[in-house]
Amino acid sequence: MYRFLLTRQWLILALLALVMIPTMIELGFWQLHRHEHKVAQNALISHNLKAKPVPVAALTSPGHVVPRSDYWRAVKATGTYDEKHEVVVRRRTSTDGSIGFHVLVPFDLKGGGTVMINRGWIATADDQRAFPDVPAAPQGEVTVTGRLKADETTGSSGIKDLSDLPDRQVMLINSVQQAKLLSRPVLGGYLEQTGPVPSGGKPELIEAPDDSSIGPHMAYAVQWWLFAAGVPVGYVVLARREKRDLVTAAAEAAEAQDDAPAEPGKPEPAKA
Repeated sequence: MYRFLLTRQWLILALLALVMIPTMIELGFWQLHRHEHKVAQNALISHNLKAKPVPVAALTSPGHVVPRSDYWRAVKATGTYDEKHEVVVRRRTSTDGSIGFHVLVPFDLKGGGTVMINRGWIATADDQRAFPDVPAAPQGEVTVTGRLKADETTGSSGIKDLSDLPDRQVMLINSVQQAKLLSRPVLGGYLEQTGPVPSGGKPELIEAPDDSSIGPHMAYAVQWWLFAAGVPVGYVVLARREKRDLVTAAAEAAEAQDDAPAEPGKPEPAKA
């Protein structure tokens, strides 16, 4: 009664099931790896944010590429703001999703060297091509604390580095670009300021990255594996239903043939 499984329709269905099962299993492992990556990243963020701040020059230097292990590392810097060479970074969002600028300023370190500091977010002016009204940075020698971040590139951020921008406006926070503009060495990466808090809350300091959410990736992994397990179960259920329908159809056909009247002129079968 299962000879129908050798028909073209059922062979195609079986082939489709054989393709779907390993594909769904692989998708499940892909989501599992994303879950593991998220958990590891959260652990790194939490550890680096809670670590005792160290001098930024101890973790980076001109031309240095900040490794992932140092992302969000708590750092500090003592020196003076170079407001003369302050620039703003276009198309950045605030905590409520408003579009504006990030304020990027060179910070000349006590003892030598320069590091770029992201002071935070400000709103755009009425004319987006005009330089916005940026609150003044503290004067004189100050100590700034923050999070160490890697240089932004188009590849890592997805932000296109546009040309022909208005004066003192940039698309990316990149120490190499800033070193060329300043004509002096700049420490690799940059410092995302966390303190001191600006007077009046402007610029708006950038929130710390979320180190608590793990996302839905583990749930997605389990779903894909359940789907993979459900494919053979569904195939068997469909095959048994097809068999039942065929048996029912055959029985109904036989019953209809038995109940059909005899043809004219044809004698009835002899009965005992």
